[in-house]
Amino acid sequence: MKSNLGTMTLLPAAALAVSLACGVPVHAQSATPAPDQETFDVGQLFATTCGWCHSDGGRAAGKGPQLMNTTRDDAYLRSRIKSGKSGAMPAFGETFSDAQIDQIITYIRQLKPREG
Repeated sequence: MKSNLGTMTLLPAAALAVSLACGVPVHAQSATPAPDQETFDVGQLFATTCGWCHSDGGRAAGKGPQLMNTTRDDAYLRSRIKSGKSGAMPAFGETFSDAQIDQIITYIRQLKPREG
């Protein structure tokens, strides 16, 4: 009678090797930042999306208010960007991640008058 002990020992070892090999690419992929963590060009965003209402990249009033030198706090800006204002501003909470909204708020806080 032949023993199957050698075969039965190799099967768990092979299964472990396959599972470890499959785990390596998954681990390597997790080092890549998720899209919501990547920076995006907020100036371009204002030119193409927000500039319809917030003129000159947010530096001047248009259909919407001037954002440069706003006295509104970050929580207010975050809420307005996410939820919008009925009849005045669309909600962007489904469009931008929280990290991107933080970048937009940083952009607004850094607005300075254009020279020349």
